[in-house]
Amino acid sequence: MLTRRALIAAGPALAFLPAAARAQTPPVYAEEGVAIGGIDPTSYFTEGRPVPGDPAITLDWRGATWRFTSAEARAAFERAPRRYAPQFGGWCAWAVAEGYTAPSVPEAWAIVDGRLYLNFSNRVRRLWRHDASGNIARAQANWPAVLE
Repeated sequence: MLTRRALIAAGPALAFLPAAARAQTPPVYAEEGVAIGGIDPTSYFTEGRPVPGDPAITLDWRGATWRFTSAEARAAFERAPRRYAPQFGGWCAWAVAEGYTAPSVPEAWAIVDGRLYLNFSNRVRRLWRHDASGNIARAQANWPAVLE
């Protein structure tokens, strides 16, 4: 298994993997089937920080299990999942902008124009934020083709 440092170093090279090698990429990044590492996606907007969700309060959406801090948070997400879910399926926004996918961590986040973006690490998030609007535009152009 690659370390985060190895993924950062190999990132651009991963974009050149044959499509067959990347074809199994799921639309939502979810370790062991749980999106955002179990963080309540609404908490970024309501608390201004990632807050762990309750494993008993969940919703299945787009092939992943999403956890929430309360039934009210789950209901808010259920009413408007695209408002709260991280962009690019929760994959690293920097990687998608560069034309490939990489995992993300809940702590490396940003809200830009009312949308949640996650990154591989806080270091990558700092790089991504130097030109967030340009990176978002490039990622939108690459999404969802990078999943193929």
